Amino acid sequence: MSQRDLNKAALRGEPSYVWRAGQQRRLGMIVNAAGERLKGMILENGCGVGMYVEHLSPFGGTVIGLEYDFERAREAKANSPHILNAAGEFLPLLSSTCDLILSHEVIEHVQDDRAAIREMIRVLQPGGRLVLFCPNRGYPVETHGIYWKGKYYFGNQLFVNYLPRNWRDTLAPHVRAYSKSDLWRLFDGLPVKFIEQTIIFGAYDNIIARFGILGKFLRGVLQFLEKTPMKILGISHFWVVEKM
Repeated sequence: MSQRDLNKAALRGEPSYVWRAGQQRRLGMIVNAAGERLKGMILENGCGVGMYVEHLSPFGGTVIGLEYDFERAREAKANSPHILNAAGEFLPLLSSTCDLILSHEVIEHVQDDRAAIREMIRVLQPGGRLVLFCPNRGYPVETHGIYWKGKYYFGNQLFVNYLPRNWRDTLAPHVRAYSKSDLWRLFDGLPVKFIEQTIIFGAYDNIIARFGILGKFLRGVLQFLEKTPMKILGISHFWVVEKM
């Protein structure tokens, strides 16, 4: 990975480039949360190269993908007609126009996460839903890399999220990780109700590709923990929020 690509990965994360079990599982969660809203106006806010846009389109709705990075937006446009190049804090959409919004591991990268949440609620219709995935601070691995002595180190870093907030944010100033109370504050004062608030583990496709049946066993154990208090150690928050 070039230094330019490393810088982009640090600032904006890495989108899904291939469709595997992890993406398919999350798609099922999105579909279950959305219901009939899948046939309406759908926005993926932060669509990367458009993988979820492509997989949501067959359900019958109009799917718009919004992506801040121009190169990724152009790549998404090659396969999906409704791609916008804009920032999530300033959505170029009229108020109360969307039936469903997907924000998939994006708000941790934006400059102003509170503004991004506020904008998504603004463009939702009453009764419309936001499906939100974002990093859990309780996960023992920081998956976005860290900065150390001015140099960026890509990849997984143990226990960074468990450090005091100011230390954690010094090592990972490019990305946020959220506690449940952090997320509550983002929605404070907005006209919403919470349909689902939970924490999930990943699908660990890379580990399965390397270790086979042992990787599948690990995935099964960790996803079982989603049904227990140990879910606090999961990789991502999964929230479904409905506009009132």
